[in-house]
Amino acid sequence: MANGNSVPWRLDRRISLSVLVQLTVLASLIVGSWVNLQRQLDLLQRDVTMLLEAQAGVSEELEELSIRSLSHEYRVQALEKRLGEDSYRRP
Repeated sequence: MANGNSVPWRLDRRISLSVLVQLTVLASLIVGSWVNLQRQLDLLQRDVTMLLEAQAGVSEELEELSIRSLSHEYRVQALEKRLGEDSYRRP
């Protein structure tokens, strides 16, 4: 009964030209996408590095402005105090 209705499966080792072309195109698309992704990641890394450098420069400038602002604030307070003392001395 095993030999009567069952057909043995055989693997057909012939590959048609269209399947080979399709596999080649698919492989080239995958490689092209990978290369494009790597290029875009390199560009993104360069942009992030430039952004971090710019941020460091801006942070230094802000710190310098903060120091200057505090210095000017102390000078203004000293001038106000001196002007206040001078106004009390002059009747």
